[in-house]
Amino acid sequence: MRILLISPSSGYWWGIGRHKIFNGKTFRFSMLSLLTVAALTPETDSITIIDEQIETVPFDEDFDLVGITVMTATAPRAYELCSHFTARGIPVVLGGFHPTFNQKEALRYASSIVIGPAYGAWTALVEDYRNNKPKKIYRGNPKAGIPARLPRHLMKRKGYITGNATLATLGCTNTCRFCSITAFYSAKKYERPIQDVVSEVKSFKPKFFMFVDDNLTQNREYIIELCKALAPLKKKWISQASVEIADDEELLEHLQKAGCAGFFIGLESLSAQALDSQEKTIKSPEMYKQAIRKIHRYGIFIESGVVFGFDTDTTDVFAHTLKVLEQIGLDAIQVSILTPLPGTLLHQDMKDRIDDTNWEHYDYKYAVYQPALMTKEELKAGSQWVRRGFYSPPRILKRLIRWLAMPGAVFTAIYPLVLNIAYWGRLGRFHVRGYDPARQGRRHVRRVKEIQTEIS
Repeated sequence: MRILLISPSSGYWWGIGRHKIFNGKTFRFSMLSLLTVAALTPETDSITIIDEQIETVPFDEDFDLVGITVMTATAPRAYELCSHFTARGIPVVLGGFHPTFNQKEALRYASSIVIGPAYGAWTALVEDYRNNKPKKIYRGNPKAGIPARLPRHLMKRKGYITGNATLATLGCTNTCRFCSITAFYSAKKYERPIQDVVSEVKSFKPKFFMFVDDNLTQNREYIIELCKALAPLKKKWISQASVEIADDEELLEHLQKAGCAGFFIGLESLSAQALDSQEKTIKSPEMYKQAIRKIHRYGIFIESGVVFGFDTDTTDVFAHTLKVLEQIGLDAIQVSILTPLPGTLLHQDMKDRIDDTNWEHYDYKYAVYQPALMTKEELKAGSQWVRRGFYSPPRILKRLIRWLAMPGAVFTAIYPLVLNIAYWGRLGRFHVRGYDPARQGRRHVRRVKEIQTEIS
């Protein structure tokens, strides 16, 4: 069979990869989901992979089956693609987070859907379609086994910061209410055999690669053994972890020897009330500062996720957060607006308050509900203002001086520098402006008082 696999694009991301300057290449590092599906497909079948951020869907070519991976923000575009191919008599299968949590909706457009990961489902699905006996729903099993190698030749490597992304674990045992990973894997963790991971990493020709695990360091015994096996390879890599790694200097030593250059750590908010509401713990700013300094001593930089829009957030949260982010020494941040994704506990909590059901807006850049203590406009403006402030050239330069003083700076300072420049460039590409709504509000109050004084 001829099979077409598509990663759709929409909203902010539509066609961004076709721009030569600040095209988002730094943020595109994996087609892991579709490469995995391709690896699970019998070798006798022909596979074409399309990433709509950088490629055009071959609408007029003949295929026997189309598979589309769907995040919530790309669901409208995925449904458009479904309509096109089904009109031509080509069956379409949807998989990923959105179809898993919106099965009835997805089945209105697709011939079949895959619930959960593709492992244990895709191979059976292909055979059923080959024999003209397809089912409506296929359920994946994360225990079914991750392919040892992926057909990376199917992706256009020039469109990505690296084509060498892999994973050692699936899922996360944390129960954060806003996290779709928790819902997708039922707060469970699955691990690949270490020898499989190391064998795959050995096959990467470049020195740099990425682990896209949701929380790589959650099982201490496993990560230490993995680090010991990776150390002789002399490669550099980044991944995601929890800030608690700062409390374990033995682990930090193993991570450094294994070539770890950076981690994405989700601090989310610097408000204890906000994080308590999401079943996520918080440290004081001073403790965060100490933790980040300790991690820095091992030559590991830190990017953090920062979320605005919790019910306890007032307009003062933006200036306070920007100030604390500078104080604690973060190297990069990813700013998001709290988004109640389908399938999460947060979505259940907020279902009566959600007033925007345009899935394309569920990309963390819009408020799809009415915030408790500010307006939607203030939430969006404040979030953008923090991004512009953090990635101002003077602040980037200040961070560069710090990176150059870190251990192994000759090899690792380039990673946060490239990331910061990419974020700075994206501000222009996406026309990010914003303002501090608290200051704007105070100016408005002062002006009202001035007018009242003039009248009186």
